[in-house]
Amino acid sequence: MTAERTLAIIKPDAVGRNLIGKIIAHLEGAGFVIRELQMTRLSEDEARRFYEVHSERPFYQSLVAFMTSGRCVPMVLERHSAVSALRETIGATDPARAAHGTVRALYAESVERNAIHASDSPENAAREIDFFFPS
Repeated sequence: MTAERTLAIIKPDAVGRNLIGKIIAHLEGAGFVIRELQMTRLSEDEARRFYEVHSERPFYQSLVAFMTSGRCVPMVLERHSAVSALRETIGATDPARAAHGTVRALYAESVERNAIHASDSPENAAREIDFFFPS
């Protein structure tokens, strides 16, 4: 089986609540290997570029404001079927609908303050990894 890479970002709400270690332990427990990791604070320009795919959506401005409100922890994760496995591991965007035991069920506060970002396709994973970890 070939390993696949994906991007996860521990968001400012979870960083501010000192949940980095718990979330990383959860991801490692789900079989992910961390290949790259950094702590950063996105500028408004960086957040706008990263979330550009959502620029026409009504939540875009609040998403940019939230993602620039504090530090975040982007990381490259690797395992078999990493993109789909990570989406399953973190749970639904709305923590009230997230499956029991998922990262968002455990640590998210709301739809917007949902603790973690995960790439939604292999193509977006490649683009998002390159955004934070250019080769």
